[in-house]
Amino acid sequence: MRAWVSIAAAFAAVVVASCPVAAQMKPDTAGIPAQAIDVQAKPIASFSKSGTPLKLARLEWRGGLVLTSPSRYFGGWSGLVLSNDGTSFVAVSDAGLWMTGELAYDATRPKGITGARIGSLLTAKGKPLNRARDRDAESISLLSGTPAKGTAYVAFEQNDRIGVFALDKNGLGKPTSYMTMPKEGVGVRSTDGIEATAVIAGGPRKGALVAFTEHPPRGEKMHRGWIWISGKPQAFVVPGIGDYGITDAAALPDGSVLIVERRFRWFDGVRIRLRLLAADAIKPGGSARGEILLQADGASEIDNLEALAVSQGPRGETVITLMSDDNYNRFLQRTLLLQFTLKERTTAQAD
Repeated sequence: MRAWVSIAAAFAAVVVASCPVAAQMKPDTAGIPAQAIDVQAKPIASFSKSGTPLKLARLEWRGGLVLTSPSRYFGGWSGLVLSNDGTSFVAVSDAGLWMTGELAYDATRPKGITGARIGSLLTAKGKPLNRARDRDAESISLLSGTPAKGTAYVAFEQNDRIGVFALDKNGLGKPTSYMTMPKEGVGVRSTDGIEATAVIAGGPRKGALVAFTEHPPRGEKMHRGWIWISGKPQAFVVPGIGDYGITDAAALPDGSVLIVERRFRWFDGVRIRLRLLAADAIKPGGSARGEILLQADGASEIDNLEALAVSQGPRGETVITLMSDDNYNRFLQRTLLLQFTLKERTTAQAD
């Protein structure tokens, strides 16, 4: 019975996210004033629901949280950026919101969120995004500075665009400009546009924006990707593996890029995967198949994972943070924050 409940919940998560009901569940966020909200956190002791640690070649579980809030606007988090030390953050919601705050730790384990504030995303004229299709923010990537004071790219699906937004103590301001979008178009379906972005953090293409669609074009097996060179998008591909869709991306210091992927099937529910794309494959005309770091299903503490960020731990280790989009469906879904350490390849080989 428990397995069928899990499958039913997983089915609801995916179906609700892809049908008009999802839009009805999202609150109207147009022009809400920036405001403080309370966020509660319940710790997740083990990534495995059985409590038995999973043996992961290159990942080590750090800890996780189930996040809740009395605010009706809390939820739908689809993009996340953390400061280099993993404390301050900014997230965006597909309901057209931003959230800022501080991530607190107990030693190296995430403990809770403090100082959380939310506000609505705006047009270039500083006006509210009145149409629901204009609010569908799916990814945020830091262009410069920090989440507390910097500049970020925000990618929107449905009405596909990537805006450049200023960040300061008051949150995300209005967009100052928009990136040139690919001439060939992004997605055939309105909900299959830009889903993931990252800013290359090292190597010869450092500072370049990369973006991915969630699914390959209908009938194809290659995800579309673009890298912006001198302000112009240049195409590359990511071979699809097993019908997973790309939901977010984050850059590593060596120029490689992590992507988080999600899949749903009737009899095994939701599955998620982390893939590491090599730096030398992310280039115009490239094909970035990558290395699978993690595959997980309902036996693990997962949900509709749509946000991905990279930061650095106190010993200089690379920390991967994942966050889920609950589709404002609090009866069947959760807002999770999960953290892993990415072990160096030499360390993994010695295990």
